[in-house]
Amino acid sequence: MKKVIILAIALLVSFHSFSQTDTTKIEQYCEVIATPRLLSNKVTLEVNYGEEKSYWRDTRLKNDDGKLKKFNTIIDALNYMGKQGWAFVNAYPVKIGDIQIYHYGFRKLFSRSEVSDN
Repeated sequence: MKKVIILAIALLVSFHSFSQTDTTKIEQYCEVIATPRLLSNKVTLEVNYGEEKSYWRDTRLKNDDGKLKKFNTIIDALNYMGKQGWAFVNAYPVKIGDIQIYHYGFRKLFSRSEVSDN
């Protein structure tokens, strides 16, 4: 009888511990700025996750080895962001002289535990 009571208590405690996990999802956004490379058809991405801007920090997208990640076209860059789990929201061009720079908005769902509160 003691074993049945202990087993019942253990099961109740384990179910109660699962109910403490926060599984709510939070929508986060980022802005991707696609800039054409000089004398090339390739583009470079700068990613803004909403952090404070600094002139000393390079926000361009880099490979695992730290080198600047280059994309063949803007579509290649958009496909890359999609593979990372980001969903396209909006795009708008900004023309500076003869150069057209595209700004893209993306969103992604994160669990509350993945997002750091500022």
